[in-house]
Amino acid sequence: MHEALPEFDMPNEEQVHLAAESFRLLADPTRIKVLWALLQGESSVACLAELAGAAPTAVSQHLAKLRLAGLVKGRREGTFVYYSAADNHVRGLLAQALHHADHVDRGIPGDDSRPHVMRS
Repeated sequence: MHEALPEFDMPNEEQVHLAAESFRLLADPTRIKVLWALLQGESSVACLAELAGAAPTAVSQHLAKLRLAGLVKGRREGTFVYYSAADNHVRGLLAQALHHADHVDRGIPGDDSRPHVMRS
């Protein structure tokens, strides 16, 4: 059935695993706030904690996980570490998620660019 679709292409197992892991890590409001703040520019844990409304120790733990996943990077300056978003892919991912959330919240239907479900 899918062979008849010229543009049909399934992602490989590694891509699926990494995408699922990224979504899993983003499934936390504090992490979304921290990442969004980092997309505005480099920041310290203390500043991010204030922006996210969370304790610095909690933000530090979130940042460690996001860094291991390759979503953020750190730059050491003396005894301080300044964090930033890893790349523009993070911006696109968060922007799309927040855009979608805004549409759901306001009851705006999606556009026709979503994949269509084939019925047998």
